[in-house]
Amino acid sequence: MTVPAPDLTVDGTGLLCVTLLLRLRKEIDGVEPGAVVHVVATDPAAPLDLPAWCHMTGHAYLGRVPGAGSPVFALRLAADALSTRSDAPWHREGA
Repeated sequence: MTVPAPDLTVDGTGLLCVTLLLRLRKEIDGVEPGAVVHVVATDPAAPLDLPAWCHMTGHAYLGRVPGAGSPVFALRLAADALSTRSDAPWHREGA
């Protein structure tokens, strides 16, 4: 599988997924839909949490980036993505 080059890379090295999602939510704010984001995530839960977060918000999870030295996961931002809470990015806005 070929994963597109990133328009943005979010470095979550050493972060637990909760903190990683807080950082990811903040860094993608204002980024154009269709942009590819690579997320460096060393938390062992990331391979489960990132696809789940993408499913919840509507962003497209593209999978793990092959050949990367660290665990890197890719997603494509959706134009119609659902917002998440700034203090709890695992919950939809208003939930």
